[in-house]
Amino acid sequence: MSPGCAMAVRAAELTVGAGFARGLLEFAVSKGAGRDELMARAGLSPDDLAAQDGRVPWTRYVALMRAGKALTGDPALALHYGEAVEISQVSIVGLIGRAADTVMDSFATLNRFVRLIVETENEGPGERFQLRRDRAGLWMVDTRKDADAFPELTESWLAQMICGPRRYDPRKWVKAAHVTHAAPAHAAEYEKVLGVPVTFGSDRNAMLIEEASLDAPVAYLPKYVKGVLTGHADALLRELEASKTTRGRVEALLKPMLHSGQASMDLVAGQLGLSRQTLFRRLKAEGVTFEQVLDELRCRLARDYLTGRRLSVNETAYLLGFSDPAAFSRAFKRWTGESPSAAREPDGDR
Repeated sequence: MSPGCAMAVRAAELTVGAGFARGLLEFAVSKGAGRDELMARAGLSPDDLAAQDGRVPWTRYVALMRAGKALTGDPALALHYGEAVEISQVSIVGLIGRAADTVMDSFATLNRFVRLIVETENEGPGERFQLRRDRAGLWMVDTRKDADAFPELTESWLAQMICGPRRYDPRKWVKAAHVTHAAPAHAAEYEKVLGVPVTFGSDRNAMLIEEASLDAPVAYLPKYVKGVLTGHADALLRELEASKTTRGRVEALLKPMLHSGQASMDLVAGQLGLSRQTLFRRLKAEGVTFEQVLDELRCRLARDYLTGRRLSVNETAYLLGFSDPAAFSRAFKRWTGESPSAAREPDGDR
């Protein structure tokens, strides 16, 4: 499956960032698992994980984690993954968090962009991570629904949230951890990795934190970096939302096939597992036709190739599937009112 095709999962299917999945793969390999066997058991190909910001189905990430545990012989693999690998190494979300002004700012960033790491269904309305107070103090609660069906995500989340910051700040801001699942056979590993008391079979998946930690400074990266990365993350969120629509799924399939000149409604419908007529109806329900989607996608990509990536007119025509640069030039003028060469020139040179 190509990086573009990795986005074309069923509309209702949850996904995981390819970088997050690749981080787990590499960690399992470093612990002795065979790469090819891991990939085969998870139903993944190298292309699925090639693009850092790509997406893979949640079910394949679950299969990858379980294969990793089996092949490494480490039942606590998720804990050890979270302990060893910072989220900034595997997701843009972690990088933005490291550029936050304070821990509270980093917390807000996590909630805003956490779907770029992993999509989940949450219990009730509101953000996935919530701050809740009781007699024990202030808790950071993960409201993920049906968390006990895959406790490994709870394990890796706790380890990343607790162990990651300790690399930069030796103060112990987390005082305890609670999880809703029953104590596993490797329960002793929890306190060894997390360094705090752990309660199993709780009513929440949460960390008890020192309130003063929310005002602790972060800012390990310049604010400029935060601005650039936040803009990119916003664009990725828009793409993720678009992938849940039929149009978005069609675009994801079209992108890697445009250069072949073979992009057709029949081919896309087949890859989606739909009949041509069903695809037509679904696009019509969203107010577009296949021809419109193809045309507008080519227009957007043409602008990006010419003005952003500074490709030549001939290169752009080829990547968009035009057999003749002249035909591409006519199409571009129809889209934008100007020639491709004029669009490619910097404003100051016109």
